[in-house]
Amino acid sequence: MSQGSMKKKMKQVTAVQSGGPEVLRIVEGDIPVPGPREILVKVAGAGINRPDVMQRMGGYPPPPGATDVLGLEISGKVIQAGNEVSRYTAGDAVMALVASGGYAEYAVVDERNALPVPSTMSLAQAAAVPETFFTVWTNVFQRGGLKEGETFLVHGGTSGIGTTAIQLAKAFGATVIATAGSEEKCQQCLALGASHAINYKTQDYVEEVKKITNDRGVDLIIDMVGGDYLNRNMEAAAEHGRIVQIAVMKGPEASINAWLLLAKKLWLTGSTLRARSIEEKQKIAEELESHVMPLWNEGHCLPVIDSTFAFGDVGEAHRRMDADHIGKIVLTFE
Repeated sequence: MSQGSMKKKMKQVTAVQSGGPEVLRIVEGDIPVPGPREILVKVAGAGINRPDVMQRMGGYPPPPGATDVLGLEISGKVIQAGNEVSRYTAGDAVMALVASGGYAEYAVVDERNALPVPSTMSLAQAAAVPETFFTVWTNVFQRGGLKEGETFLVHGGTSGIGTTAIQLAKAFGATVIATAGSEEKCQQCLALGASHAINYKTQDYVEEVKKITNDRGVDLIIDMVGGDYLNRNMEAAAEHGRIVQIAVMKGPEASINAWLLLAKKLWLTGSTLRARSIEEKQKIAEELESHVMPLWNEGHCLPVIDSTFAFGDVGEAHRRMDADHIGKIVLTFE
């Protein structure tokens, strides 16, 4: 699309106040203009993530300088490129991580935070990749240092993060233990590659982990729960184990049993993704392209899609996100 023929306005989604899905509104906004290293993407799909829900509820504002339009990941076709863009040209299919602005007809992204869409994925599937795969790669492999032969515990095994973590950890040779909230979800975890699945509503996951590992514990834990899970995770960890906190759904505050930390010589860390620099996200993108793109090209480790919703049904998509679901929920624009 030429500069002269481009529309000036687009539809986008914002929250008019803090609250439930009913506060989401489709409004008109200006189509963003790409900077020197940015590409303008006609959005085909936008993944829905837990941080979007937190932003809608008033608990996770966008970083300084970012739009208040929701959405952290997109897929679509490039329609315009900045004058310093070297990799992508008009017509290229991309999937990209954005700090905000994904729930819109058009979005801009720095080319370094975008990846080409493999032929094994539809654009709707590709929209479910960036937020979860960037998050899992940086926390499980870069920060968590998961290695072949180690034992890995992931909580919320049927969430977008969980389904991604199970598949990648299995693909790179780890033994995976997942927790989930029903027998159906446990079966889904096993189908994705977990060696063991624990129903946390009917079983004590610490005791089950000890049984599975003959009291050794696990090498790495990824946790999105927080609260009282922190001490329980330390109990479930092996000596020299690592725990990576990536969300705090049970709340940000917890009392730590420091003796467990000391006695087991544990490593406790955490991270968020949204506010990281373009360069930090670029490093994750480069490693995904080197290590995971070959798997995608062979049809492995593809995102698990729970459901798709038309852009106009964004409220219903968030209601689904708030309810029981398995895998990713995607807004589609085509």
